[in-house]
Amino acid sequence: MHAILTKEQAKQYSPAALAFFGDSVYEVMVRRHLLLRANQLAAQLHAQKVHYVCASFQAQGYDAVLLYVTDEEAAILKRGRNVDVTVPRHTHALDYHKATGLEALFGYLSCIGEEARLDELFAIILECVELPEA
Repeated sequence: MHAILTKEQAKQYSPAALAFFGDSVYEVMVRRHLLLRANQLAAQLHAQKVHYVCASFQAQGYDAVLLYVTDEEAAILKRGRNVDVTVPRHTHALDYHKATGLEALFGYLSCIGEEARLDELFAIILECVELPEA
């Protein structure tokens, strides 16, 4: 995908808006990963997807990429983590905030056309937080 925005333009968006977009970017990456891992029924794929897209898994992903992000990316993670959001009752607040930070970073990187970087970070998440085979 080509850059939609320059870095300067992307940084003008609120972290909540970047997370809104990044949520879908992250979910598509998860769906592609699951599909390519094994040819399964859609119901099985969906059940697995739920584990990867939940706040607790994404919070672990946030922690996993922290050592590998640039200063610029770390700033986006932090801005996203600090967004004032309503946390669902079934979710720990810290996990939800970290998940929002990760989604903001994925949204930002997608907006500026950094698909290779998205793939790198996603691979780190899968390596560090991969679920056992279903």
